[in-house]
Amino acid sequence: MAARDGAFHLLACAAALFGAVFIQIGTNFFNDYADAKQGADTEDRKGPTRAVASGLISSRQMLVTSCFMFALSALCCVYMVMRTDWRLALLGAASIACGFWYTAGRYSLAYLGLGDLFVIFFFGPVAVGGTYFVQAVALPDYVLIAGLAPGLIATGLLAINNLRDIDEDRLAHKHTLAVRLGASFARLEYLLCVAGGIAIPLILAGLGKGPWLACVALLMLLPCLAITRNLFRGTAGKALNPLLGKTAGILLGYGLLFCLGWYFG
Repeated sequence: MAARDGAFHLLACAAALFGAVFIQIGTNFFNDYADAKQGADTEDRKGPTRAVASGLISSRQMLVTSCFMFALSALCCVYMVMRTDWRLALLGAASIACGFWYTAGRYSLAYLGLGDLFVIFFFGPVAVGGTYFVQAVALPDYVLIAGLAPGLIATGLLAINNLRDIDEDRLAHKHTLAVRLGASFARLEYLLCVAGGIAIPLILAGLGKGPWLACVALLMLLPCLAITRNLFRGTAGKALNPLLGKTAGILLGYGLLFCLGWYFG
């Protein structure tokens, strides 16, 4: 989007990319540490092996490594702040804080069932809008609207994850939306988030804020509906793991198609 507006800046773009990747890695590492400490990861876990719970790495090592990743992201943020505005540091600090808060204790985002909202916000408008802003030093409204799409699709991925882990999370008092509102809600959440996210280019084009060619990303509705059909047929437990991978593929495919359609449209 920045390139189409003549604002592409390689170094700023790279800083945003690596800053986001380090925050994501740090969050995942801390999640591994915190879930093991709070008993959410057990021998009955249906997802991939967790490093701390399985004994592959100590709790202290995982915590230190997580903090190191967040420190690397902070270094990337320093450059972006120097290039743009000091207030960007507040956003960077909030991103890192939420990475810790996502699973830190019984009153964390995931354990209170607030993770979905924060994934929409940080994986969506913050990630897309922030990456655009550090290049263009401006933030048009259509960039934030476009940013909702990856945030919503990522939340759909989280919905499947929470549906898979619903029994273990209930026992660990991890009150995700799937635990609070039930498996049927999690399935509906998936459909609304992923289909709604994929439809964003159509909304932008209809409002005159984006090129119609970006609507080529709507092709990802086809695999989305196929996954939804599987979900509503009652797929549960470990059988959901392949659907997680396919949803990640939808997010990647959407991103590529949207970028090509937006740039050349």
